[in-house]
Amino acid sequence: MGKFFNRSKAPAPTAAATHHPRGELHSVPSRPSFGQWIKATWLDILTMAALGAVGLGVYHAKPAPTRSFPVTFSDGEIVYPEFGYPLRKEIIPIWLAAFLASVIPIVIMLVMQIRVRSFWDLNNAVIGLLYSLITAAVFQVFIKWLIGGLRPHFLDVCQPDLARVSNAPGVQGAGYNGRGYTGIYYTKQICTGDENEINDSLESMPSGHTTAAFAGLIFLSLYLNGKLKVFSDYHPAMWKLVVLYAPVLGACLIGGALTIDEYHNWYDVFAGAAIGTVMAFSAYRMTYASIWDWRWNHIPLNRTASFTFGQKGEQYFDVGTFTRRGAWGEKHGLSDHHNGTAAHHHAPPLGATTGANIPQNDVHGDNIV
Repeated sequence: MGKFFNRSKAPAPTAAATHHPRGELHSVPSRPSFGQWIKATWLDILTMAALGAVGLGVYHAKPAPTRSFPVTFSDGEIVYPEFGYPLRKEIIPIWLAAFLASVIPIVIMLVMQIRVRSFWDLNNAVIGLLYSLITAAVFQVFIKWLIGGLRPHFLDVCQPDLARVSNAPGVQGAGYNGRGYTGIYYTKQICTGDENEINDSLESMPSGHTTAAFAGLIFLSLYLNGKLKVFSDYHPAMWKLVVLYAPVLGACLIGGALTIDEYHNWYDVFAGAAIGTVMAFSAYRMTYASIWDWRWNHIPLNRTASFTFGQKGEQYFDVGTFTRRGAWGEKHGLSDHHNGTAAHHHAPPLGATTGANIPQNDVHGDNIV
């Protein structure tokens, strides 16, 4: 472990040289001042605040559509028993799901900086995480509001009273009631339960818990893959595979718990997982050079200087990688995209041995094998 944490105290460069496709050279501060950081991110901050306000407003709005639902057949048998489950306490409340999806990734990203030590890596990781969480949240609340669906405990919350059925304008219980085949479909005007609980039970799809869990924890999984190089050009240790999929398991458990406490149907959970995953992939690719390509997926992108994926056989690597095998960490094979080193690694001929018997050193010359 000593070799892992002991890094030389060589002075950090003040700027990084990055290559623009047109040939210009751009300088990127390795650790900008607060003013420089605000100048680069103020639009993102404003956008996230605006999206958060919109999402919060839609979240507290009443369901937009008028949903029809059956209660019982003429003989008293319940039509859809899957909506007659009892209202139970949530196993994982929404605040806890959001906490787990945001705080756990941020803590892990901070811990990773013990090895990575890159301002831009931490900046892009946290900003990308917020991209994913906020856009996914706003996306799903609009679907809840405009489409929604019945929660498994809807009828228990609704407490329907068919004696209230009326379609006369201005009469309590008026609505699109007693319609459909054999007249067994009604609207929420026949409900006698708590209005807030009724409105909430009409907005089942998609699952907000699951959306948040997948948006945050899938992003974390992509981040870990970029640092650990699980899918690379060498055979990594099995513990890396376990670490890679631990966040995915956590997201699945959070979503799956909602089918146990009867707060969501399975398709609500599936929809939330799809939304969160899409946003996580999109946010990661916006802030890092690649999602799956092991050569680039650890490199944080910059707003003012484009990253060159390779010119004339040259490949540019960043010191912000966590793995210590497969020729990563080799001094002459690194280029710090944001921190100022500019060594280039020429790709060896196809089939050549890469790193099997080469001493591994980090960018400052410390042996880290």
